Amino acid sequence: MNRSFFNSPFLLGFEHIEKLLERTQKADSYPPYNIEHTAENRLKITLAVAGFRAEDLAVSVEDNQLVIRGRIGESADKTFLHRGIASRQFQRSFVLAEGIDVIGAELRHGLLTIELERPRPQSVVRTIPIRSAEVHTGNAINRT
Repeated sequence: MNRSFFNSPFLLGFEHIEKLLERTQKADSYPPYNIEHTAENRLKITLAVAGFRAEDLAVSVEDNQLVIRGRIGESADKTFLHRGIASRQFQRSFVLAEGIDVIGAELRHGLLTIELERPRPQSVVRTIPIRSAEVHTGNAINRT
């Protein structure tokens, strides 16, 4: 039975989350990565990208997704007797919660590290005014 938790009448406007979850289930496992909680409101993603140079990599934020792309250009002057090190291109995406900022990215010793900062949660209470459909004339109330 393929039942979605997001079909509840109490969860309004969360259809996009269901689509994001479906997309993450189909994700490729290359390149391998770690996600660390480095401070109260900071995260660090580390991807193993051995053989890639900084100019072979691109990091961007697209519609609340952190997207990392890698592409190594093939050299025509190399002749391999054995090729066991893959130089394949990749795209790895992470869905970001609203307000998460990407602070920076660094490539060191074949590891690409991306620093993220999430906002501190703030409690917001907003009062919604209630309009009345009743029309007042003098002391009498006319209901229309």
